Amino acid sequence: MYEEQVSLRDRVMAILEGDSDPKLEEELPFASMMITLMAASGITPYESFKRMKQVDILEKFKAEGEEIVRLVEVLGHDPLTAMEKRAQETISRPYADFLEGYISSVKSGGSVINYLTSKMKGIFDVHAARAQNAIERLETLVEAYMVLLIIVFCVYILSSATSMGSALGDTGLPDTSAIIYPLVLVVIPVFSLFFMYMANNARKSTLRGMREPYIAGIIPGVLFIVAFAAILFLPQLSFVTEIFEMPAIVTAGLVAICIPPSIIYRRMALRNFSAESAIPNLLRDVTEARRTGLSPEKSIVHAADRRGYGMFTKDLRRMINQIEWGVSLRKIYSDMQEWIKSWPVIVNFFILVETIEIGGGDADTLDILAEFSEKTQTVQKSQNDMLRPYVMLPFIWTILMVFTVTFTLQTLNSIPSLALGEISPDVVSAASQTNVLIEAGIVFHSWLSGFFIGKVSSGNFASGFKFAALLALTAFLTLVFSRGLVTSFIGGMF
Repeated sequence: MYEEQVSLRDRVMAILEGDSDPKLEEELPFASMMITLMAASGITPYESFKRMKQVDILEKFKAEGEEIVRLVEVLGHDPLTAMEKRAQETISRPYADFLEGYISSVKSGGSVINYLTSKMKGIFDVHAARAQNAIERLETLVEAYMVLLIIVFCVYILSSATSMGSALGDTGLPDTSAIIYPLVLVVIPVFSLFFMYMANNARKSTLRGMREPYIAGIIPGVLFIVAFAAILFLPQLSFVTEIFEMPAIVTAGLVAICIPPSIIYRRMALRNFSAESAIPNLLRDVTEARRTGLSPEKSIVHAADRRGYGMFTKDLRRMINQIEWGVSLRKIYSDMQEWIKSWPVIVNFFILVETIEIGGGDADTLDILAEFSEKTQTVQKSQNDMLRPYVMLPFIWTILMVFTVTFTLQTLNSIPSLALGEISPDVVSAASQTNVLIEAGIVFHSWLSGFFIGKVSSGNFASGFKFAALLALTAFLTLVFSRGLVTSFIGGMF
């Protein structure tokens, strides 16, 4: 009794403090759909949790299934008491409501299937509302990122101005050149990494287990780091910086890192996003074919024969061949996990297999699966459409920042020499080194911003390789253009 009071107190405190289990709540719509479909096929929710012990793709509910089965089969609780204990111990309010409502429905003698169906609809509505809130948080995050960038680069400009004034003589300005290097090498990367972390918490990718793009970037990344370090520290290679300026070297290296991962990610993304677009239509076609009296396997074959599935057609042909050769749907699902990385596609196909194996794939049951698959796709498509305009923002702020910083630095370097005459070579050299560092830092920061915007726009850091390369090129080309423009402008003034 004491343990129950403690767990209840911990849960209440967690709710009051705003804690939750994001991973469990992300899986809850699909788990509730699976439990509802099994209940419609005559399987109790406890048996559904028991089957979830084998479901690797729903990690949190696999653990929940293991815990509920432990409470029943090891500690001797009845299934309702076990679920009640889990409802008391979880910090997820939606999951606790789901369990408590089911327990109440059983004890009152109501229709469990009606409760589960209506509760599942409510869970999906909450899921859609949370997706909308996530979009608003991401929009705020992008705007905050842009504001902080402006602030940081204002600090750059002020530091450059005061350090130049201090170098010219007794101007009363403090020498702030020492803070420029930490700003370039530490502050901007830390800001970018922090916002990447925030974006990663705000939006999860539908593509899971994609390591190939990151692996493809390791070799060119290591080669660039080694080559860059050699150019900086080996006197024999100093001629490289005399032929190519540092921003150009940095740009070339960063773009080279991104090319192989971008190609691999594009190929994988096209295949998986095509599957995400096609799976609701496939499930709807399977449902309608099942209504005509075809067997579940024949319904899948009939549904997969139609056109309009895009690149997913190739995978469906492979699936049809396996079915015609007598391969079980369970084995097809296991194989599918090897070539499809989209989490919604894998989950929906797994639930389809479970529904067919347990209840024979009743048309009304499949209709529920098709309906909520369509709703999930609508939510995802709405997210992508609303966030797509934000892809243009990093290009706009990169151009503005590069032009503003270039104009400021070129002005600070040119006006004193024109107004005061000859300046010490040491001052000129120090200013030149500072300019090169800042310009290379802007290119690197623009490259890093690509991963942030890739995460925001598509939910996956791997999509940021393309944006990173484009932003690095944009920063360098703007740098070259703005230099010439500013030089012509200052020359015209004097």
